Amino acid sequence: MDSGKRLLFVALHRPGRSPSQRFRYEQFVPFLEANGWQCDYAHVLDENGDKAFYTPGAYWKKAKVVIKGFLGRMSDIAKADQYDVIFIQRETFVTGSTFFEHRFAKTKAKVVFDFDDAIWMLDISEGNKNLSWLKDPSKTKKIIALSDLIIAGNSYLADYASQHNSNVKVLPTVIDTDYYKTQHRIAQGPITIGWSGSQTTNKHFLLAEPWLRKLKEKYAEKIRFVAVTERKIEIDGLDVETIPWSKDREVENLDRIDIGMMPLPDDDWARGKCGFKGIQYMSLSKPTVMSPVGVNPEIIEHAVNGLLAETTEEWFHCLSQLIDSSALREKIGAEGRKTIEQRYSVESAQGKLLLMLENLH
Repeated sequence: MDSGKRLLFVALHRPGRSPSQRFRYEQFVPFLEANGWQCDYAHVLDENGDKAFYTPGAYWKKAKVVIKGFLGRMSDIAKADQYDVIFIQRETFVTGSTFFEHRFAKTKAKVVFDFDDAIWMLDISEGNKNLSWLKDPSKTKKIIALSDLIIAGNSYLADYASQHNSNVKVLPTVIDTDYYKTQHRIAQGPITIGWSGSQTTNKHFLLAEPWLRKLKEKYAEKIRFVAVTERKIEIDGLDVETIPWSKDREVENLDRIDIGMMPLPDDDWARGKCGFKGIQYMSLSKPTVMSPVGVNPEIIEHAVNGLLAETTEEWFHCLSQLIDSSALREKIGAEGRKTIEQRYSVESAQGKLLLMLENLH
């Protein structure tokens, strides 16, 4: 095998900051390096820039972040010819411009574009609603068209990419099963129904309100609700404990739940999701209930390695079954873990990614 192959990962956030980056490429770096690839990172937002960029208002600070980022990206372009592959995750810059993608495409390096959401639709953080005019979701198809290889997180995303590029591969978002391991804690006291997300997906937790109210009426103190997220969730008359999201305590916090849930609306944005919350729960042997949206029915075989629920009645029924039976929780949790090891683990995916990169040359 050739030695000295060089790969530059290009993304918005610093290493360790973005779940998408962590699980789409950062966790593969040790394997790639062990197989002859030198991997470097090029990001736009450092810690201070990150804070400024996602704070409402602060327009002068944001302008400085953009200027600094532009100059940094110009430096990345200048050294791009030193690399064999430029791996772009989602986008190179914080605006709707494809200026840098076009520049990378004109270098000697092959351009790989990776995405794991329906990012051709507009989805703006709360802190930047007033700057939505700077965004251009249609940039996604332009980036796809000029890239040498597209890696999509699921078949829905791949179908979109295939309209603009003939070299499209599917690589699901996967998890490190050596790191994600349950301590097999036996529920003491109330059974915990849990959800994990971010401030941008808290709205998905709110979809659960109707069946959570029904469950609370039925089971009272026998159950409790937990949300692992960045911003507190409050629902009148329903006590939801919010555990602040922490990268360092991610596994520990998720391991505190007994049943995981992933409700989603049935819309185009949700259909592009890669089911990662469910994959996290299942990796920790937690019985998982998901909306049958997008890739979720590919991950879960109903009543075998998880449960699928669409209506309030179905959610209420599925969660009631799991609350009532510790044996069922144990059985479905174990099958879920097996599924992740076989199809959604780093070990199952890293060789496929390596082959994709090797085949570019």
